[in-house]
Amino acid sequence: MASVVVIGAGFAGHIAALYLGDELGKKHEITVINKFDYFGYVPSWVWVGVGTMEADKTTFPLEPVYRKKRVNFVHGAATEVHPDEQFVVAEPADGSEPKRLDYDYLIIATGPKLDFAATPGLGPDGGYSYSICTKDHALHARDAYLESVAKLEKGEPQTMVIGTGHPAATCQGAAFEYITNIHKDLLRRGLRGKTKLIWLSNEQAVGDFGVRGIQVKRKSELVTSEEFISALFKEYDIEWHIQRGVTKVDPGVIHWEDFAGEAGTTDFDFAMLIPKFAGVSMKYIGADGADVSDKVVNAGGLVLVDAVYGLPYDELARSPEAWPGRYQNRAYPNVFAAGIAFAPPGPISKPHVNPNGLSISAAPPRTGMVSGIIGRLVAKNVAQMITKGRMTHTESMADMPAACIASMGDSLWDGSAATIIMYPVVPDPIRYPNEDGRDLFVAHMEMGLSGAWMKRMLHTTFIYKLKARPGWKIIPE
Repeated sequence: MASVVVIGAGFAGHIAALYLGDELGKKHEITVINKFDYFGYVPSWVWVGVGTMEADKTTFPLEPVYRKKRVNFVHGAATEVHPDEQFVVAEPADGSEPKRLDYDYLIIATGPKLDFAATPGLGPDGGYSYSICTKDHALHARDAYLESVAKLEKGEPQTMVIGTGHPAATCQGAAFEYITNIHKDLLRRGLRGKTKLIWLSNEQAVGDFGVRGIQVKRKSELVTSEEFISALFKEYDIEWHIQRGVTKVDPGVIHWEDFAGEAGTTDFDFAMLIPKFAGVSMKYIGADGADVSDKVVNAGGLVLVDAVYGLPYDELARSPEAWPGRYQNRAYPNVFAAGIAFAPPGPISKPHVNPNGLSISAAPPRTGMVSGIIGRLVAKNVAQMITKGRMTHTESMADMPAACIASMGDSLWDGSAATIIMYPVVPDPIRYPNEDGRDLFVAHMEMGLSGAWMKRMLHTTFIYKLKARPGWKIIPE
């Protein structure tokens, strides 16, 4: 009997666990370690953060799902990995004695460490900004936002700044959804005219989203995501300040440097800024007790996999084959990583270092659909290794599609959403020798009420899938 341990139960880890339980659960031991005892549907936390959806509609308990799929569940945090001796140490959330979990295969799918400390004054815990990256953060953001709404109702103008809170932050899409949902909510309340909305981002261009933007072909013309998003911001009267890396947050004041090296500040009454993502802190200990983390993770704590690391950006941009396809650690081939936990070979969007030496570079996004696809792929390969002694599945982000439906208000009557589709996520100038490096036949951008219906349908459909209800595998990641 083989043992598989999965650390983390976000999109990547949970989907991996479902497939492993489905294929191996009767004859082998599958165990998931997760610091929360529930699954959180992150895409809908944007609605929680505005107060238009209750938090309990975005979560469900994990243990009953895993019991059904013959997967063991440990509610707690993995603190040590011993890759030579093949075991993990987990500290249960109830404070009981640490558990040793032996494994034949390990999947690290922790999601990110929200590195608020990388930006002084950032974040809801001891800082001066808010976040929607966890359920609790979204609830805190909601409360603070509604306090600003109450002030608006009393006639006090408010400035709200939404975007990225570190020069190397990613997940601009979540911030984009949040600012457009705030716009719609304030419009509904009749308070939009009293509010200044500002988009503050480390992107090279509006609509870059850390993926170098996209282009779509409409009849004989090419339309870029920069044109698409900037037109939307103009329509919504949202100011955009890009090419800026936040360096510090004080009460009511955001400090930043821009691409040119100029320093400046942006005043605010309410701010939601996405932090830098790093790898979750764990100890990696060899058989002799020595630190072997350099074999498993990079300096940021992200798991090293079958990528080509260290290429200059211009070479990486011409080398889609540098991106990992199996998400397998080279030093320990029975260790895999999925979702945000794996270390990419570099950025997708061109990095920028300003004259002061500050790198203002959007990190590559690896959330949502991408995480789910990687979680399934890694689970399939582990299952094959156990049952057949070989693995055949491979799919890099240079072979992977991505679809994003960005909510702009959750109403099914007057809401809207931007639907964006690209293929592949990482541009491939060899297969697609155009300016975008992507398949223009697949690329799509559209905004309208139908997108709002699709966004709500995805919420319901994916929670159904992630509860492993009948037919769950039919629903794609």
